[in-house]
Amino acid sequence: MDRLAAMETFVSVLEAGSFSAAARRLNLGQPAVSKTIAQLEERLGVRLLLRSTRGLTSTEAGTAYYQRAKRAIEEAHEAELAARGAGSGLHGTLRVCAAVTFARLHVLPHLGAFLEAHPDLNIDIVLDDRTVNLVEEGIDVALRMGALADSNLTARKIGECQRLVLATPAYVQAHGVPATPTDLAQHQAVIFTQAGGGEHWAFKQGSTVQSATVSGRVRVSAAEGVRAAVLGGLGVTLTSRWMFAEELAKGQVIPLLEDWQLPPLDLWAVFPTGRLASAKARAFVDFVERLMATP
Repeated sequence: MDRLAAMETFVSVLEAGSFSAAARRLNLGQPAVSKTIAQLEERLGVRLLLRSTRGLTSTEAGTAYYQRAKRAIEEAHEAELAARGAGSGLHGTLRVCAAVTFARLHVLPHLGAFLEAHPDLNIDIVLDDRTVNLVEEGIDVALRMGALADSNLTARKIGECQRLVLATPAYVQAHGVPATPTDLAQHQAVIFTQAGGGEHWAFKQGSTVQSATVSGRVRVSAAEGVRAAVLGGLGVTLTSRWMFAEELAKGQVIPLLEDWQLPPLDLWAVFPTGRLASAKARAFVDFVERLMATP
C-alpha cells in the first residue's frame, strides 16, 4: 500500500474510533486495516495508536502524524481537482464544530448560499457548547467564542460582539432597574456555567472598574437554556448581543447598565492543523467572517 493510502487508513481509524468502523468506511476488511497500521508504525518506528478495552487513542506521535497526514490527503485531492481544471471548486466533507445557539441563529440560516456556491461539498456540523477535542472528533474548523484555553491550536479572529446585561421588561418591572453593577447582588441571575460564563462579572466606566458577584436559582450549561430562562422572566444574564439580537430589536429583552462597559466577545476560527488548514475550511471561515461583518 502506498504512503497516501496508508495515511488515509490511519486518518480513518483515528476518526472512526476503531479498526472495524474504519474498515466499513474504507470498504476494506478489518485485517487489511490492522495490517496497514502495523506496517505504518513499523516503517515510522513509533507507536501511533494505543489500544485498550475502551477503544483507540492516539499517542503524541500519532496526533502529530494525524494532523499532517490529513492535510497531505486534502492537498492531494486539491491537486487532482486543479489538474482537472476544477481547482476553484471544493469537494468532499467539511466537519465544523460550533456552539449550538450561535450556529442556529447566525450560521445555519445562511448556509444555503455557501452550499450553492460549492455544490460538490458536504458539511457535517457538530453542535456543542462544550470545548470539543478537534483531533479526536475529526473537526476541520471550530467556531469558538471568548478566551481560547488551548494555545497549541491556531486561531484566527473573525468577529467581535458587544456583551451586555439584559432581562425582560416584565422582570425589570417586578424587580427594578439596577443602577450600578453592585446592585446586581439584589437580583436573580441566570448563570451560564460554561467557559465565558460564571458568577463574576467585570464592568468598566471610564477609568473605574467594578466587579459584581451574582447569584441565582437557575444555572444552565447551554446557551439555549439561558435564552429560555431569561425570556421566561427568571432573571438577568450577561450575554453577547449575538445571542439575543432579534429579541433586543423587538424589545422582548432590554439592556441594563448601559453606561457601563463589559469586555467584548471575540469569535475565533480554530484549526487543528495550524497553518495547514484545508481550502474548504478556509473558504468556510471566510464565509462566516463575511456573515458576521454584515449588520
